Amino acid sequence: MPKIKTNKGAAKRFKITGSGKVSRRKAGLRHMLTSKSKANKRALGKSTTISKTHEASIKKLLPYG
Repeated sequence: MPKIKTNKGAAKRFKITGSGKVSRRKAGLRHMLTSKSKANKRALGKSTTISKTHEASIKKLLPYG
C-alpha cells in the first residue's frame, strides 16, 4: 500500500496529543485587540481541544499525527 499524504494545512494548525485528542489554538488574537479585555486576551493565548464532532475528520487529515 502507498503512504497517505498528510494535509499540510491541517498539520500546521492541529496537533494530536498523547491521549489521542486534537489540540488547536484559539482564534481572535490577530487584530482589534484594544477592544478586548486583558483576561480575554490571556484566555485566547491558551490552546484548547477540538470538539468530538470534528475529531474524526481532522484525524483523517493527519494520518501519522
